[in-house]
Amino acid sequence: MGEKQRKLLVLYASQTGNALDAAERIGREAERRGCPASIVSTDEFDPSSLPHEEAIVFVVSTTGQGDSPDSFKFLLQRNLGNSWLQRVRFAVFGLGDSGYQKYNFVAKKLDKRLLDLGATTIIEKGTKQLDPWMLSLWGTLYQINPKYFPKGPDVVIPRDELIDQPKYRIVYHKQETLEPALMVESDIIERASEMSPGKLSKDKSKPDCFLKMTKNEVLTKAGSTKDVRHFEFQFVSSSIKYEVGDVVELLPSQDSSAVDAFIERCDLDPESFITVHPRETESNGSFGEVITHVPIKLNTFVELTMDVTSASPRRYFSEVMSFYATAEHEKARLQYFASPEGRDDLYNYNQKERRSVLEVLEDFPSVQMPFEWLVQLVPALKPRAFSISSSPLAYPAQVHLTVSVVSWMTPYKRPRKGLCSTWLASLTPEQGVNIPVWFHKSSLPAPPQSVPLILVGPGTGCAPFRGFIAERAVQAERAVQAETSPTAPVMLFFGSRNGHRFFIPRLLGVPCKRRRC
Repeated sequence: MGEKQRKLLVLYASQTGNALDAAERIGREAERRGCPASIVSTDEFDPSSLPHEEAIVFVVSTTGQGDSPDSFKFLLQRNLGNSWLQRVRFAVFGLGDSGYQKYNFVAKKLDKRLLDLGATTIIEKGTKQLDPWMLSLWGTLYQINPKYFPKGPDVVIPRDELIDQPKYRIVYHKQETLEPALMVESDIIERASEMSPGKLSKDKSKPDCFLKMTKNEVLTKAGSTKDVRHFEFQFVSSSIKYEVGDVVELLPSQDSSAVDAFIERCDLDPESFITVHPRETESNGSFGEVITHVPIKLNTFVELTMDVTSASPRRYFSEVMSFYATAEHEKARLQYFASPEGRDDLYNYNQKERRSVLEVLEDFPSVQMPFEWLVQLVPALKPRAFSISSSPLAYPAQVHLTVSVVSWMTPYKRPRKGLCSTWLASLTPEQGVNIPVWFHKSSLPAPPQSVPLILVGPGTGCAPFRGFIAERAVQAERAVQAETSPTAPVMLFFGSRNGHRFFIPRLLGVPCKRRRC
């Protein structure tokens, strides 16, 4: 019996989508050479199974202060030993801005830790150009074992040939054949999320609950260049217990006219009912195990899962678009964008200008992509996370948020707005909109009330501290009534370039002594 086919695992840790884009590219190029590849987020991968993998490629980005992703913390355990990964070969590719103080810090730290655990590096970690690094990776893996690439390490694909097929297939259902129960809109978000390539929330599809806005107040004074809002919400049906400092994720609504324009541009039937199914990745091209999904309206699926109005598509979107372009000048431009030579121009056109999927499609009118490709390639609509700025002690059954409404001008003076903050600012309590939300525990738990607090919160960074202060105020009042030990004091340092344009008492929500530093 011959040696079994070798496979490759590509793990990525991404905040902005750049690492995912690179990981998917590595996976596609491996499969073009005949090597099955699994592309998995580190958030969804069980790190305890690492010793059982043959070859792993890690793709990581450095953001914030260079902290490792939470999913990497398992690797930092001291009890793993220096031979835990002795059977594993690995390669690390890091993404980041070279002008950043901790340039590719996560990639360097991960590379060293994997070596400490006994793993063997395939090639030196990559931190610059992906394409030459990949060529080196394929050549080295082929030298280690030709079984990795049955088609050889050097595969040349003609620019006008698209060898991949969509990872998902769409099944259309006739409305008259659907059971009446399937037409009910209950659990619609969970239904859409379970069929979407992108998850709505990290660990669950169904929202924890729904909130309804009861207050929308402007905190900045007239003439301010910032628009900061105080929002208050009440629970619609069931309530969720939370603590000060916790985080809530909100799923924003996209502009309905823009969603309609996308559907019309793509020549789709908004009233059709669909289910989305993943394909098998095996070479026989057969469909995988049939998963029972409840059909959903196409326009509802797009509105809830596909970010067509604010997110910029990735490089592979241009590559697939070029295959479906019928105008030669559009095909040539898209092929250039998808090439290594066109990477910088694509970045300037796309990410830097924050062109939406709809805008990109409108710029290339001859392109008519199948819906299967759009489902796979359009960035997923993600919930936006906000620090809760209220205390459940002070405001039972309520959730407060302090939000800066995001807007800016691109390098070419195109006005852009944040999807979620702009949508929230447009809502009024009278509209009665039910907002789907997910709650997450904070990494900043409240200390005992006997501990004095010094809080430093610039701008809307003071949002969670508003909840801390409100909670201390309630605790102090209760201590007086119960004649127990007094609550420790709180000192908040608030800073802003336009601090004089804030209504500070409204911002904090409780009486306070104010002093300029």
